[in-house]
Amino acid sequence: ENYTFDNNEEMEAAAPCHSCNLLDDSSLPFFILTSILGILTSGAVLFALLRPLFHWQLCPGRLVLAQLVVGSALFSIVVPILAPGLSSAHTATVCHLGYWVWYGSAFAQALLIGFHACLGPKLGAGQSSRLTLGLTVGLWGVAALLGLPITLASDTSRGLCTLSSSRGMGALQFTHAVACFVVFILLPLGLLGAKGLKKALGLGPGPWVNILWVWFIFWWPHGILLGLDTLVRNRLLVLTTCLAQKVLDLLLHLAEVLAILHCVATPLLLAVFCHQATRTSLPSLPLTARQASHLD
Repeated sequence: ENYTFDNNEEMEAAAPCHSCNLLDDSSLPFFILTSILGILTSGAVLFALLRPLFHWQLCPGRLVLAQLVVGSALFSIVVPILAPGLSSAHTATVCHLGYWVWYGSAFAQALLIGFHACLGPKLGAGQSSRLTLGLTVGLWGVAALLGLPITLASDTSRGLCTLSSSRGMGALQFTHAVACFVVFILLPLGLLGAKGLKKALGLGPGPWVNILWVWFIFWWPHGILLGLDTLVRNRLLVLTTCLAQKVLDLLLHLAEVLAILHCVATPLLLAVFCHQATRTSLPSLPLTARQASHLD
């Protein structure tokens, strides 16, 4: 049979080697449920941080952690915007905003975790210095800039948000893939390398490794597979078989599912971190301080 296609996007969607599509219309309940759970858990943890419960006012770097929860909540809010299967058509502006908040919030969370790892032991409980606030605001600005390439490369197709197949957008998508690889892959590896180097040279403990680093597990596969997919699309990496392309498409969707789930896991990781941090620091406080924390 002969087929005619209006553009390259339709041709790629119909190609046999791109037939694996886990995130189709049937996955809409997953997007909606994840969004609701993410908003609820983020709201609960943010309330506990801002209105301290169970001694959470002792959690180191509470200002940074609160912004981390805000980033997770923002991601949860825009999850339905990029979900397939919605009956209402999205405008290009809504799609641009969705992609910008989606990746901008993810980049911000990664940078905030790295910032907390570097300065966490030095951040006093409840400390809200202007320097800390200024640095975190700067990190949000960097994250917003990193999210611009994918924002400009997004478009609408049949009422759904997707990436544009127009000429000239390849450079933006390549830039986005590089940003994801640097932030999601190289950043945690660099922090681990710095910690090991400082420990080997006897220069101090190095970056603070804690349970918050589990966050990167949700985005590592996305960063790696998105880079591979970009290399394939730009013909810098050639897949010799159709099966290899199908496997790559399947893994890309699985990585996206894992990345989406981070908005539910992040508040839980923060809750565990604050519980562990306050449990170890509370016995060292004077009795009057512990009584005051109960009254907050």
